[in-house]
Amino acid sequence: MTLTQLAYPRQEPESTGEDIRLRNWARNSRLGLPGSVVAPVSEAELCDFLSSGDGPVRMIGSRMSPGRMIEVANGAGTLLDLGGLSGLLSSTEDTVTFAGSTPLAEVYAFLTARGQTLSASPGVIAEQTLAGALSSGTHGQGLGQSSIAGDALMIRMVLADGTVAEFDRAHPDFGAVQLGLGSLGVITAVTLRARETVIYTCVKKAVDAGTLEADLETWNRENLLVKAWWFPQENQVQVWTANGASDDEVSRYRAGGSELLEHESTDATMNTTVESTLRLLRDDVTGVADGGKPLRTVTRFRDFTDVTGDVYQVFCRGIATPQINVEIGIPLARAGAVIRRIKDWHAETRPRMHYPVILRCTGASDGWLSPSNGEDTCYFGFVVYYSADGSLSEEGNSFLRAVERVLAEEGGRPHWGKYFDESLYDWPALYPGWEAFRRVREELDPQHRFATAFTAALLD
Repeated sequence: MTLTQLAYPRQEPESTGEDIRLRNWARNSRLGLPGSVVAPVSEAELCDFLSSGDGPVRMIGSRMSPGRMIEVANGAGTLLDLGGLSGLLSSTEDTVTFAGSTPLAEVYAFLTARGQTLSASPGVIAEQTLAGALSSGTHGQGLGQSSIAGDALMIRMVLADGTVAEFDRAHPDFGAVQLGLGSLGVITAVTLRARETVIYTCVKKAVDAGTLEADLETWNRENLLVKAWWFPQENQVQVWTANGASDDEVSRYRAGGSELLEHESTDATMNTTVESTLRLLRDDVTGVADGGKPLRTVTRFRDFTDVTGDVYQVFCRGIATPQINVEIGIPLARAGAVIRRIKDWHAETRPRMHYPVILRCTGASDGWLSPSNGEDTCYFGFVVYYSADGSLSEEGNSFLRAVERVLAEEGGRPHWGKYFDESLYDWPALYPGWEAFRRVREELDPQHRFATAFTAALLD
């Protein structure tokens, strides 16, 4: 199997009666052998399982990562379905503790009900588990915060020998545990800090991309939360900037039952651009993959309007559909130069792109293996959707390979929970804490029970 196939695999047809837990969410990887899934219903049962054996194990979570991050090494071992270890464990006035396998949607719903939120803005898909979000580096948008792991105050894990360990922010190895790639232990509980809910008004604009190199940092320095979608073919950007809503906007929001408030004016500026992108997408996803969901992810850019709501209502609005999503973090200080390089490359090659470039920036993270470790970071995201037959368009595949090379050459750090060609990266050079992380792994899992073939090659 070539590195390219590993980086961007095609979907495989499902077998009748197959346990869906043996496939990842995108259905492009098999995670283990039939009968390999074990589902403990308590931490004590998990401890007993791990202490009584020594074979390889891997946590499957919501299975949204690439298969190489979830599958057991060499296909032989146990897949841990920890869905039974879910839900609220405890709370104080300004903290909440959830079981590691709690879906983010449940965390957000609980906080919202008591008028609170996390400091970290959410990713777009709330079906992820809390442990999976921490372990892969899930992040939102806004320089005032970083990844969801940045809100973790304590992380409790069951180690490979069945013992339990707790790590708080004062622990010297907390930076490793914050983003552990599932290689250190099984996260069974996470304590998060909570703060009072902020109601935002999100202003949406269509702007010319001619000055995007400078505009991107300006938007992020001047607004609390920012997300942008760049359509290089049409030289346009749809940018969302969110700040605290006015008293009048909050009153109208509350009067509407605290449902997302859509303002009256709509903007059709990008409708032509949307139709152009949809034509490419329809051609590439022959047969309309996944019930047409890929098309809906583009049509939402049409006739857009400003909105008022909490952070989850405004930003956690992804349409979950299998895809190949490449996301590379670049230091914000270099983002403008990278945008210029992508513009030059795009003008020269005219790649076929059926989805815009996604631009999200965060503040620095203290997670040792976080792509935003130590500095404000801009994440460049690229999406290619599957055809109904499970294939990727040749043009889309070539586009991903080419653009990832550009960002890797610029010192980019890929998002661990998404797709990338590992041959492009010099990991120890990218991460100052790389060797320290490897040391912690040897201490916590000396037999490498939690390894996949990928993480074994990465860390051994």
